[in-house]
Amino acid sequence: MVSQRPFWQRKTLADMTPAEWESLCDGCGRCCLHRLEDEDTGEVYTTCVSCKLLDTHSCQCTDYPRRKQLVPDCIQLTPADAVSFTWLPATCAYRTLAEGRPLASWHPLVSGDPASVHAAGISVQDKVISESEVHPDDYQDHIVIWVDDVG
Repeated sequence: MVSQRPFWQRKTLADMTPAEWESLCDGCGRCCLHRLEDEDTGEVYTTCVSCKLLDTHSCQCTDYPRRKQLVPDCIQLTPADAVSFTWLPATCAYRTLAEGRPLASWHPLVSGDPASVHAAGISVQDKVISESEVHPDDYQDHIVIWVDDVG
């Protein structure tokens, strides 16, 4: 009997169920980091300053169901917006699949291990600080470049 390919290999992002879409999140926490845009060039810089709702160890939102209420500028990722996900890290599954690339071997859907994203060093686990610890005027002092995020 031939096994069926995993849903992310046989479905488009738009064809995925809400549960399948949500399961694409690898739990890295990088989308929860504050970004700064250079007003002159439009270039976007990522900081190591996270949303106040991000648990900086587990890399999970501490109130995911109410995140939009608690953080009005929290961006909800949807399949319809996938083509504009260039601000997400190159390692992000949403961006990866939208760009036609395969999921990485460390992705939890591939590895079968939710901790593989941390073991691979992809997540922000214990590498970031909460916005509650940094004044917004000082975010520029916390700009970071993730080595594996060029692309």
